[in-house]
Amino acid sequence: MSPEGKKLLNIIILGFSFMFMFTAFQTCGNIEQTVIKSFNSTEFHGSGYTSMAIIYGVLSGCSLIAPVVVTIIGPQLSMFFSGLFYSGYIAMFIHPYTWSFYTASVLVGIGAAVLWTAQGNVLTINSTNDTIGRNSGIFWALMQFSVFFGNLYIYCAWHGHVHITDKDRKTVFISLTVISLVGCFLFFLIRKPDAEPVPPEESEGLLQPERSDSTESVCKILVTKEMLLLSVSTGYTGLELTFYSGVYGTCIGAMTQFGQDAKSLIGLSGICIGVGEILGGGVFGMLNKSNWFGRNPVVLLGLIAHFVAFYLIFLNIASDAPIAPEAGTDLQAYITPSVGVALLCSFLLGLGDSCFNTQLFSIIGLVFHNNSAPAFAVFRLIQSIMAAVAFFYSNFLLLHWQLLILVVTGFLGSVTFFLAEWMVQSRRRESDYDSI
Repeated sequence: MSPEGKKLLNIIILGFSFMFMFTAFQTCGNIEQTVIKSFNSTEFHGSGYTSMAIIYGVLSGCSLIAPVVVTIIGPQLSMFFSGLFYSGYIAMFIHPYTWSFYTASVLVGIGAAVLWTAQGNVLTINSTNDTIGRNSGIFWALMQFSVFFGNLYIYCAWHGHVHITDKDRKTVFISLTVISLVGCFLFFLIRKPDAEPVPPEESEGLLQPERSDSTESVCKILVTKEMLLLSVSTGYTGLELTFYSGVYGTCIGAMTQFGQDAKSLIGLSGICIGVGEILGGGVFGMLNKSNWFGRNPVVLLGLIAHFVAFYLIFLNIASDAPIAPEAGTDLQAYITPSVGVALLCSFLLGLGDSCFNTQLFSIIGLVFHNNSAPAFAVFRLIQSIMAAVAFFYSNFLLLHWQLLILVVTGFLGSVTFFLAEWMVQSRRRESDYDSI
């Protein structure tokens, strides 16, 4: 196999590994607040929103040291051990206690910082300027099959269930734990190309640590003009990640007007999100491969998709749905609640999310190619801080206030992304002109 073929194979294996891991973890995040509401125990007093806030808060703090860990033990081991933390968090739901719930949340936050830093490192060192867009799209599309498969399982398992029993919970989380472990062990299939003399310009294809992976490098990248501009759109992805992965599914499950299938609709909503993510990753991830227009049209499409989704959710879902009790809410929004509209919004949320994330992966991998690990650590630092903030306010903010925050930050994030992309494209054109 050619060196380029081995790099592409590494990207595909990386995508499948994340697909298995996040089939388990994203499904867990999507249903955990609903599961917790249904869990009758005097020994447990946890909140799914608070748990996710802890995860992303710890992730943001650990992002500064994650590049050092990746450098010392390498990307494969970094992703494997981080994946074990994810598996432990999922397994905890088989019989949760408050102390184990929040302890596992802290450990996942640590693991997530290392996992995503190593992922960005592997993605970048197996890509060139011409293939970074393609590889970002392939990875994102493969990973987002996790949303599809995990939620399809939830829909089938919980169809017709008004209340989630202990047996339902244990069956689901034992299965998710096994799936997560499969993803962990797949990381060991990522390999270096054959040992042979490689020209310096091609050496980025080797799985090796970069030279500038210290906390100091993270801080320097954080204050660059490009990263400061991208930080607003990165922060928006953290807010909307919280909304589509934790809040929106809870809202659908709380709508009593959707009937006795409301709980199983959480899984169906996740499937629609996954279809949007896969479509966006598979198609729009390819569009930024050295085209003149750059990444801005894809981000604009993502913004439009999200704005349409937010408006329809505002009309369709009751304002108290995010914080409704286990019995759900009988309130109605501005139209008669429609399952079809709710699922369309799920698709649009996934499509918009993939548009933003594939383009951010692409532009960060391009601009910071020689320092990808600290650059992606900065990306996760900003994203996770905003996700932690969003999960915190999801405990008490009504739906329409959450949507307003998303609209404002989405608009600002898109404008700053456009400015960063124009800056990058201008520099590339100047470089091409100077080389003539």
